[in-house]
Amino acid sequence: MDDTVPTTDAMLAAVGPRLKALRTGKGATLAELSAMTGISASTLSRLESGQRRPALELLLPLARAHGVPLDQLVGAPAVGDPRIYLRPMRRRDQIIVPLSRSEGGLQAFKHVIPASVPERDPETKIHEGYEWLYVLRGSLRLVLGPHDLVLAAGEAAEFDTRTPHWFGRVGAGDVEFLSLFGPQGERMHVRAAPPGRLAE
Repeated sequence: MDDTVPTTDAMLAAVGPRLKALRTGKGATLAELSAMTGISASTLSRLESGQRRPALELLLPLARAHGVPLDQLVGAPAVGDPRIYLRPMRRRDQIIVPLSRSEGGLQAFKHVIPASVPERDPETKIHEGYEWLYVLRGSLRLVLGPHDLVLAAGEAAEFDTRTPHWFGRVGAGDVEFLSLFGPQGERMHVRAAPPGRLAE
């Protein structure tokens, strides 16, 4: 038997945190999810905290409400299925969905900053690597060295991450963007906003 395959108990224990991440990632309350599924808010709370063992009659309406396959909720390993089931993560204000599986090398991610997240003061950081951003929806503020940019949907930026940088939500609505990150340190080159969009 392959001991890398999770046991049933381990898979079920992971359901609660996964359900909570899906709900909070969409900014939904327990009461709102209860209205969508017909499952009481107290039962939903106990499922998310691991105090209630997940059962099929509970997981089916939750999978429909979240718009995900049932096996994604229980973390079942894919067998002969080429599709990639994405696992969202929460990092501070962002929901991040890894789009690549490889260790090291170029990594791809989808980021979502919900409209409920307030606009924040920039806190720039530096690290080794090179990053490329592409905005899918909303407006993304990118502080990059001396530049203060607002990227709209369809705009992109690329830069050496050894340059102090920060990005966050600006304006109304959610912000969704893609990022590609690689370990190589290359000369900074920005392709972001049309002429005149750079801050003075």
